[in-house]
Amino acid sequence: MEIKINLNGKDIVSTIEPDTLLIDFLRQQGCLSVKRGCDTSNCGLCTVFQDDQPILSCSVLAARAAGHKIVTLEGMQKEAQGFAEFIADQGAEQCGFCNPGMMMNAMALLRENDDPSDEDILNYLAGNLCRCSGYEGQLRGIKNYIAYLKRSGKEDLS
Repeated sequence: MEIKINLNGKDIVSTIEPDTLLIDFLRQQGCLSVKRGCDTSNCGLCTVFQDDQPILSCSVLAARAAGHKIVTLEGMQKEAQGFAEFIADQGAEQCGFCNPGMMMNAMALLRENDDPSDEDILNYLAGNLCRCSGYEGQLRGIKNYIAYLKRSGKEDLS
């Protein structure tokens, strides 16, 4: 079957099998930040934005994304670069495997709430599995990034 998707700002037309998962389609398109972890929608490693909302690409058929705008971390390099520096500064990227999904969800949070509490941040990141850290580094990095945005006069990541 043929699908049309706007992927990271570029219109893609592709022929896929009906049972192709979105994660597999995205990786075939070179979006390697989208990672396979659990295949059960529990780890957050495969998080992408569909029409500006975070979704888990391991639990969505690529055919269901047809006609939608899909954004991966590759399509958010400008926003992600500064944010990633704050996460790295806190030592929160020990192995780095969870970072793309964690960053996608953190950026989604900051688009919805530019002044989240610690509890808001931890609740929003609850679906992201990180086996290396206790999430404290990510929490500190996000809080430091929010403080930076406020100091620099930037309102949000949109």
